[in-house]
Amino acid sequence: MAGRSTEPESPKKNEKFDKFYSEVKEIEKRDSVLTSKQQIDRLLRPGASYFNLNPYEVLQLDHDTPLDEAKKKYKRLSILVHPDKNQDDLERANNAFETVNRAWRTIDNDESRKKCLEIIQEAKDMTEFMVVEKRKKLKKEGKDTKVEEDDPSVMKRSIYVQTCKLFADLERKRKDHEARELQERKRKREQEIDEEQKATVSKEWQKNFDESRESRVNSWKAFQESTKKSSKKIKIFKPPKHKAESR
Repeated sequence: MAGRSTEPESPKKNEKFDKFYSEVKEIEKRDSVLTSKQQIDRLLRPGASYFNLNPYEVLQLDHDTPLDEAKKKYKRLSILVHPDKNQDDLERANNAFETVNRAWRTIDNDESRKKCLEIIQEAKDMTEFMVVEKRKKLKKEGKDTKVEEDDPSVMKRSIYVQTCKLFADLERKRKDHEARELQERKRKREQEIDEEQKATVSKEWQKNFDESRESRVNSWKAFQESTKKSSKKIKIFKPPKHKAESR
């Protein structure tokens, strides 16, 4: 009966595992330095409403992070900023907690996650196109085609900035659309109210008209009767007959 192989793992495989383990520990170390207060400060910092439009930014995730790993990170972060854990800063903790939950709902939903990933990819494409255009311009001017985005950290930052802009633009369009819809609903409601008021006035007028019909008919009959009686009392004046003079 064949048993499990007892051959030692290859050095290459061990190196991969060591690298992976080191990266995991580095991530854990990086996250651990942010206390509950620091996470709340990060999520509510000046301009947070702008940065927090990107759910991956809120949860401090790379856009290609597997969903199960993203969920683990969400749970850790939600515990850190949970209001129960931050009773001395309850209002800000509530805001931070809601921001984290909203970010997770966006990523957890297939449709909204797909939209976010499209925005991130578009930002990357736009940034790379901008770099190509910068190189073309430098080359045309006879200059060195080296650009600052050749530095990976600068390139990453440029993509990040462009991503924020695209998310902000999407949010602006959403708000504009929402405002237009609200205005249209308001206009329709005002029109409905106006039509309802006109219908009420018309109905009330018809009701009063119908109720006063009998009175009007009786008044007319009484008028006619009085006219007949008056005509009987009037005597027609007959001039005297003319007599011829006798001679």
